Amino acid sequence: MTIRNRISLQFSLIVASILLLFSVVVYATSAHYRQEEFYERLKRKARTTVKFLVEVKEIDQNLLKIIDRNSLSALIDEKILVFNARNKLVYASIDDKVIHYRPLLLNRVREEGQVELTDGENEVIGLLYRENGQSLVVLASAFDQFGKAKLSNLRHTLIWSFLGGIGLTLAFGFFFAGQSLQPISKINQQVQTITANNLQQRLNEGKRQDEIDQLAINFNHVLVRLEQAFDQQRSFVSHASHELRTPLTALKSEIQLGLLQRLSPEGYELILQNLLTDTDQLIALSNSLLSLARTMENLQRVQLTTVRLDEIIFSAQDELLTTQPAYRIQVDYDTMPDTELLVRGNEDLLRHVVMNLLDNACKYSAHHEANVFIGADSSSCWFKVQDAGIGMTGAEMSRIFEPFFRASNALNYEGFGVGLSICQRIVALHQGSITVVSELGCGSTFTVKFPHIYTHAA
Repeated sequence: MTIRNRISLQFSLIVASILLLFSVVVYATSAHYRQEEFYERLKRKARTTVKFLVEVKEIDQNLLKIIDRNSLSALIDEKILVFNARNKLVYASIDDKVIHYRPLLLNRVREEGQVELTDGENEVIGLLYRENGQSLVVLASAFDQFGKAKLSNLRHTLIWSFLGGIGLTLAFGFFFAGQSLQPISKINQQVQTITANNLQQRLNEGKRQDEIDQLAINFNHVLVRLEQAFDQQRSFVSHASHELRTPLTALKSEIQLGLLQRLSPEGYELILQNLLTDTDQLIALSNSLLSLARTMENLQRVQLTTVRLDEIIFSAQDELLTTQPAYRIQVDYDTMPDTELLVRGNEDLLRHVVMNLLDNACKYSAHHEANVFIGADSSSCWFKVQDAGIGMTGAEMSRIFEPFFRASNALNYEGFGVGLSICQRIVALHQGSITVVSELGCGSTFTVKFPHIYTHAA
């Protein structure tokens, strides 16, 4: 079932329930008021008859019957019976019908003073009348033909109104549901035209006010992220293919050279040395690709704990100097913190970021030197890695975090351009930021900032 039909059906059921409840209440209330009004008429009739019978001496029973039959307020199938204390019938408004009564009913009237009940289609009221030492029971019954006819007309009116209301509700509900869902239909049509080849297409966001507009806005945000992911994937495949092609082409060239002509043992040894160098480069590139893929795969599953940023920096410094003793790294505090430099993160991943930035700073500096500055405030912790190396242009700074991108003046150095891309994604996982300021020939400064878990010192 479509949403349009479901909304129409649900709306119709709600309206039908309201109409049905309204109709039942109206009918039940009208029936109650009709019955109460008719009982009141019977009561007045019964009291008038017994007063004429007891209090007006000039009116005998025959005259009273004539009055009852010709009264302007005469009721359909009207019967009035008066009984004395011994349950003897002392007056009956009719002579041509057999009169039935139950002694239990008369006793009940004497106990309660007034009784209202139904006898078939007739309403019956019983009254206890005491006057001048007499105790009489009056039973009055009649058929409310006019009241029940009006009630029948009301019932038919409510039934047809109910059915007509349901029909109109279904029609209007279906129409307005279609009108309300029309923007979603347009969104569906637009979404069907979006493929991997035209991710730059965007949905119409309307006036950016209602929920459907917000849906289009959120979907456009998803498209932006998908487009970025696809672009990164295309860039990754393009750069990876280019980087792999170079050592593979060199390998093929060396092998062809060895096959085309006979060489001396020294020549073959040189070829083998070149093959070994190209193979090492290919292995290093494959390891870099594997490291990038594994890092991207495992980022969302890492466990984050509370760690000290300064301890991670000193640990990374010691580890890097162990493998690269020619490097010189100076660590200092940019601002003296009044509390521990605590952040929420993964120690191994953060150490990888620090080591990569320190290694790049020393590698691209003439004297293999790097300076690290640590700082913090109440909301964030940061560290800066500064070098006096080759630097880069403004255009290159905007692309430095793309996988496999390398500045033009860094092509003569070892590396494949994947380290900074990994660092950026690790920092993003920790809700942090990484920025770079650089000047060609004057060095670069990378700043990494994380949210601070702030605690006052004791």
